[in-house]
This record gives sequence, structure tokens and C-alpha cells, in this order.
Amino acid sequence: MGACCSCQARVPSHYGSNIVEDDDERKEVEGNEFRLGGDSGAHVHLQGSSKFVSMYSKQGMKGNNQDAMTVWENFTGDKDMVFVGVFDGHGPSGHKVASYVRDNLPSRLSSPNKGSSVTGSDIGGDDGINNDVSGDANGLEESQDPFYLSWKPKILSAFKDTDEELEADASIETYCSGTTAVTVFRKGEHLIIANLGDSRAVLCSTGENNQLVAAQLSVDLKPNIPSEAERVASCQGRVMAMQEEPNVYRIWMPDEDCPGLAMSRAFGDFCLKDFGLISTPQLFYRKLTPKDEFVVLATDGVWDVLPNDEVVAVVASARSRSLAAKMVVERAVRAWRFKYPCAKADDCAVVCLFFHRRRPSLTKTYSEVARLNSGHLDIGAQRYKQSMKNDDGLDTVLNYNLKEGTRNRRNVGRKFEFVES
Repeated sequence: MGACCSCQARVPSHYGSNIVEDDDERKEVEGNEFRLGGDSGAHVHLQGSSKFVSMYSKQGMKGNNQDAMTVWENFTGDKDMVFVGVFDGHGPSGHKVASYVRDNLPSRLSSPNKGSSVTGSDIGGDDGINNDVSGDANGLEESQDPFYLSWKPKILSAFKDTDEELEADASIETYCSGTTAVTVFRKGEHLIIANLGDSRAVLCSTGENNQLVAAQLSVDLKPNIPSEAERVASCQGRVMAMQEEPNVYRIWMPDEDCPGLAMSRAFGDFCLKDFGLISTPQLFYRKLTPKDEFVVLATDGVWDVLPNDEVVAVVASARSRSLAAKMVVERAVRAWRFKYPCAKADDCAVVCLFFHRRRPSLTKTYSEVARLNSGHLDIGAQRYKQSMKNDDGLDTVLNYNLKEGTRNRRNVGRKFEFVES
């Protein structure tokens, strides 16, 4: 869990003069379409909705809203190309890092002159396609599709170069601050997902009898995933959980109890870049079919309290596409209050990208969707068992004194087990 996006826009000057610089002024336009001009004539949305897009973000209870999001229609000047990105900042300047990446990553991706060559040595031999990464991503594997192969080096270069430029920007504190990024490139039947961190992309398709099927398109890249933990350990970093958070594994520096980062890949966080943290995204490709309806990108403030199936059901039940993202966020906020009554709710940001013109068969009430998916959706009070959780669920813990016994680590098969001395 973590805090995410800034409402304060850091948009490059070439976007034009209609930028909202003040937080209070931005609140006044919340919910309205906010369009800017991007590279190659792209239409850039930071909030609001369009015919095929719904966007919404809400600040949690941890301070600045550190979530950021963007949609570029007519990406690279191609009317059939869309780029979607959701970013979850963490650390003292996480909101600034999320805004920086939101504004600069798509610009770098959209221009053929802004890339650089990427080799295995540049990214530690890890091209982001790691079949050993466990998690529910529906068995997506490396693709030989020409569209994917043409974009793969561009994406890897853009992520690498954006991280390097972020490090060189002295105006932003990035030593213990960073951001996740889950991004989608859609052109016709082609869909590429590039994921960095623990935000998530989920696809909705229709099955038999109009049943909605949720398919997770990304893996939550947590430090305790075996292949991720092995990389961190090989770089002398430490992966362990705090005593009061036994299920939240974090990356720590070799000899200091900081910064305690609850993800294994991110932009920024340069104090950990020598100790196993990388900014190389994991890439997936999917060839869309007529049964694929929409994809939802959201920060972990949503996924921490709502399962994939429920998010898909909420979006499908929206009477208006423009309200879909807001409905998911509001449902997540209610779930935080019920599921984690002692915790501070996280920031939430959601972008829904629809693939087809509106289909009346998908516009159902939530209860109708639940009935169609009976036996598939996990809905009910039993999912919301009372939790004893009372921490703030921060992505980054600074200067935490780990108990001496937790410093011991032993390798059990392909898992790391942490034991008291």
C-alpha cells in the first residue's frame, strides 16, 4: 500500500499555457475534462473523460495525493494509438516524482528521436520479461508479434532514460522518493502492458451468457517474489518484513534500516538502485478479440481493498462511462473504511479504457452483474472480515529500527524465510 499522485501539474512548457499550477485551482476543475497538447499532436488528458476514457483520482488520508495519471489519444500522431499511464508516488517527494514521470515518459516514448539503445548490460541482463515472476497475469508470455517486437526496445529505452533524467533533476528529491508506473499501449487489436511496481492493469472480457471475466494483465512486483528477492540479495540488498507487518516485505539497504520500500521495481529511490531495485518494466502483450471490452488501470489504493472481479463489475454497471472511474474510487474508499477501519485510506487513481462503442448489454446494475457472474464474483460480507490492521500501509518506511533477530535470513528453496535469532 502506498500514497500516490500530486494535483500540482509539472507539465513541460510545450503543452501550452492552460496549465493549472495551484492545488486549489485544480480542485475547482476536478471531474471536468482537462486536455493538453502533446507531442505529434496527441490529445493529453490528466483527468475527466472522453468517448473511450474515464479517469478519476481521490486523495487519501496520508497527506499529499501522490497518484498521477494520463491518457494520450492520437499517441505518436496515430489516430488509432492510445497511451494510458497510472503512477503511484511514494516517499517525501513522491507526488513530484509521479508528476515528473507522468509528464516526461509518454513524451519520450512518442518521439523516435528521444530514445536510446538498450543492451542487456544497461539493465543488468533483465529485459523485464521474466517468466519466473510469480503472480496472476494469466500466463502472458514473451510474444513474437511484430508490433510488440518493434515497441519493446523503445519502451525499455524510454523507462531507462526517464529514470536517468529524473536522477539528474536536482529540483526533486529522489534519493528516498519514487513512483510506480503501469502503462498500456493500444493500437487496434494490439495491447502492450509495461509495468513497474505494484499498480495493476485488469482486462474485462465477456464470456458465455454475457458473463464478465476479469483477467489480470500485470504482476504486482513485490520484493518477496522469489526471482525479485534473489536479484535483491545478489546485489547485497535485504528483503524482510517488519514485526508489526509480517506480510509486507520490503527492500532495505545492506547496513541501514531504511528506506524499507514495499516494491521491487520503481522510478527513483536511488538509494536502492545499487542494491537490487530496478526501473526496468515487465512487459506483456495481448492480442485483443471482439470479446475484450475494457481495461482498468489503478494504483494499489484500489487493489488493496477490491478484487479484480469487483472492479470489473463496478465499471460494467456504470450508466455513464464518464462515471465509471469515479464509481470504482468511491467503492474503494468505502471498502477502506469497512475493511481497514483503523488504517489511513490510501490515495486512489483509476483510468478505464474502453475498446468499443457503448454496448447496452454491458450497462447493468451492480446486482445484475453479480447475478450474471454468480460463482465467479466473490461478493459478500465474508470477504470483508474485520481486520486488526492499524498501520498506515506506507510504501516507504524511513529510519525504522529492525529488531536484531530479523536481520538473519536463510534461503529456503526459492523462498526467503526470516527467523528470529
